[in-house]
Amino acid sequence: MKHFVICLSLLIFMATPFTVLAVDTVDFEMKTTKNLLNLCTASPEDNLYAEAVNFCHGYLIGAYHYYESSRKGPNAQSQICISEPKPSRNDTIDMFVKWAKANKQYHNELPVETEFRFLMETWPCPK
Repeated sequence: MKHFVICLSLLIFMATPFTVLAVDTVDFEMKTTKNLLNLCTASPEDNLYAEAVNFCHGYLIGAYHYYESSRKGPNAQSQICISEPKPSRNDTIDMFVKWAKANKQYHNELPVETEFRFLMETWPCPK
């Protein structure tokens, strides 16, 4: 009987889907850099994968485009000087994710602040 219970328990455990979702709908509120990382690193098996990755890319690109538009005036000063050849969008996002994972001290900060900290450290302008 004991053998039967063990086998039945094992069978039930193996038949139960135990996918852990890395992405939570709270991540889409983007209150912290950790939220952004959760979206950017979503697994393709995650139910929210497409939404998460697209949100990640849109957030990072949108913030950078806003920065670029703010530098259009005659007295604007650049804080980011990306060298040529410029990396692709996907390469830059991959670089950001790797950098942010390595800099956990920023995980509770606003994602936009962490994004620009990464950009300014990676591509500082000459002084």
